[in-house]
Amino acid sequence: MQTTRKRWVKLFFGVLLICSGCATIAKLDLNQLYGEEATTNRVAASNQHATVNSSASNFYQSQVEPILESRCVVCHACYDAPCQLKMTSPEGLERGANKEKVYHGTRILAATPNRLFVDAHSPSQWRERDFHPVLNEREQSPEANTQSSVLAKMLMLKQQHPLPEDKLLDNQFDVSIDRSQQCPTVEEFAGYAKEQPLAGMPYALPELTQTEHNTLMHWIESGGFMPAHASISDDEQQAVKKLEAFLNHDSLKMQLSARYIYEHLFSSHLYFSELTEANAQPQFFKLVRSRTPSSLPIDLIASRRPFDKPNVQRVYYRLQPVVSTIVNKTHQPYALNKTLLDKWQAWFVDAEYDVSQLPSYDPHIAANPLTAFTQLPVNARYRFMLERAQNTIMGYIKGPVCRGQVALNVINDRFWVYFVKPEVAASPQINAFYESQQDNLRLPAEHQSTALAVGWLEYAARQGDYIQARQDFLNSVAKDEHHFTADDIWNGEGENDNATLTVFRHFDNATVVKGLIGAPPKTAWVIDYALLERIHYLLVAGFDVYGNYGHQVLTRLYMDFLRMEGESNFLSFLPPQSRRRELASWYRNPGPELTSFVKGKINLFEHPSGIEFQTDDHKNELYEIFYQHLKNVQPQRYRLQDSHLSENSKALLAQLERIKGTSASILPELSMIMVEPTSGDQAELFTLIRNSAHYNVNSLFFENANRDKTNDNVTLVHGLIGSYPDAFWRVKESNLAKLVANAQQIRTEEDYRAFMDLFAVRRTANNFWEFSDQLNQLFMQRNPIEGGWLDYNRLENR
Repeated sequence: MQTTRKRWVKLFFGVLLICSGCATIAKLDLNQLYGEEATTNRVAASNQHATVNSSASNFYQSQVEPILESRCVVCHACYDAPCQLKMTSPEGLERGANKEKVYHGTRILAATPNRLFVDAHSPSQWRERDFHPVLNEREQSPEANTQSSVLAKMLMLKQQHPLPEDKLLDNQFDVSIDRSQQCPTVEEFAGYAKEQPLAGMPYALPELTQTEHNTLMHWIESGGFMPAHASISDDEQQAVKKLEAFLNHDSLKMQLSARYIYEHLFSSHLYFSELTEANAQPQFFKLVRSRTPSSLPIDLIASRRPFDKPNVQRVYYRLQPVVSTIVNKTHQPYALNKTLLDKWQAWFVDAEYDVSQLPSYDPHIAANPLTAFTQLPVNARYRFMLERAQNTIMGYIKGPVCRGQVALNVINDRFWVYFVKPEVAASPQINAFYESQQDNLRLPAEHQSTALAVGWLEYAARQGDYIQARQDFLNSVAKDEHHFTADDIWNGEGENDNATLTVFRHFDNATVVKGLIGAPPKTAWVIDYALLERIHYLLVAGFDVYGNYGHQVLTRLYMDFLRMEGESNFLSFLPPQSRRRELASWYRNPGPELTSFVKGKINLFEHPSGIEFQTDDHKNELYEIFYQHLKNVQPQRYRLQDSHLSENSKALLAQLERIKGTSASILPELSMIMVEPTSGDQAELFTLIRNSAHYNVNSLFFENANRDKTNDNVTLVHGLIGSYPDAFWRVKESNLAKLVANAQQIRTEEDYRAFMDLFAVRRTANNFWEFSDQLNQLFMQRNPIEGGWLDYNRLENR
């Protein structure tokens, strides 16, 4: 046995030496042919193009960039870009690729962050971080530019070995989200092509047209020139200057307020809505910390988290133009206008309060906003988050994560969100209670990016103490003066449509939309100030995608507490006798860690409701009471009736929502549907969302064991919801009856495959890219502010 093991070890290292030897030989050959690799070679060539040939800029912008966006960016963006190759900007292409995975949930120590535009700023700096080039960095000649370019070789490999003419891909293709990645350098490419001849780009999708291929190859042969980014307009420069002046006022009051604003908006895309033309995508900005004031270029402070110690005497908050292609999965548009800035002035500047000194950046203080910002009025903090509540919650989905099943299996697949009104949250009694609970409300981010998962027990005990203290507090208040009624729910002052949200989970990604979408869900949350603040600091400001296993597990386990707290707040509006019954139905087969909570040892539910119920169906009656309270701020988006299809067609589509149980469980998470109207008008877009039912969502692993497929259902909306489509359907309006009838007959995987044969645009379809272009163009045309390129990393092969 020992001898056999030794043989395998020798064989493994022998193969490794052969592979590395081949790469070394290839490198020597390339060096002899085209000179040694150096980033300065491309810099010199680019400077020459920039000064003598403006047509190179026009060629890139008019012909090359559209192909890169529509064929490459749809897979290569955010942290889940294969090989960390982000093709959303020239800087990303110049950075190149890296073999290390960002999503690595079992690492013992935190990884070094490699954030584009943050952690390094030149190709030479990225080479020091083990990023290898995908464009030629040797002698700048047409031959060298193609033979020393990974990108060129990937494109040529696809042309030599196009996608097989089959409906479904065979085992030669791995389209799973966690597939292994080879990420070859140009020296390793010959071996890669021999081992995986079908792995050219675009991977597991149809090849480019000959015209598209020739355009990209001509661009690469000519040196792969990419022009500098255009300057922002004079009006935008003035708006930036004015906002930066506001944020960087010298008073302690404003320095603390600006720190608070930055730590909540650092992941958003800010834009000046009053300067944005109708039906046009605006110029977006990122709010960043800089060592330099507005009179000087931005000198970015590159910290892991927005509340980390900046190591400068004075922080300046600056607006940095977003120069990358907008992709929907990371896009959080946030409108700036006079109305909003007047509110910031009232909440943070004109309000009567004093700031005696600025809080420390020590993790035990900075990681907990209830400690760090105790000098800011709760009214200001809570109203700031509520004003754009969708954005606040969306940060959890689109901020530092991009994806992550471990992070998202803590929530149900669809639930509604309501908010406690600020007048309740800002009462002196509640403020005093929050202050008394600072120690119990500590967050895992205080342990930074390398933590031990066993610390969960410490936070569990503190959360238990907090819940018990909170119940005692509510019981004492309710006895004297207050019972829970719909008047305690924020109604957006009658005009803000952020007052209600629907959260859809799609396994390892999610979507947050305004309004109460779909039929009444199994669960709902009511969020108060302390809960909203902790959600943001746990999952957005305090989450490090490069953190170790302990950090990520602690974050996930702590979110269990926050979810249950939001659910408990909702249940508090029900009669006491209904609360325990409802909670038990939400947590069937609970694990031992939740038994005390579910059985009431922690979550006591003693205080009365202030609502007089008229039926025995208390939960659905409560949903209706809340709806009547909030109906004036319900957005009109996503309604089927707003489609331009005929009434009969809309009625047919609505029948899709009858798909339930096992039939629904066979459908993918997100099916995007294009209906071509009989009238000849532009196509209509819809999304069919599968809502996966669970016995409970408190299990960290083995989620499938908690699935309750008999209670799966679907939600159909007009328009597109979600960033990661799993399937595309295309149908003529005249054929809708057949589509609906066939969809309703799906009982098995074979039924689903037969349905897709009739109505799908599969990833293997000859017209895939034509359909993709039409879908994305319609989406962004109809949603110029919120739209962005969809991501194809989850397209199914069924």
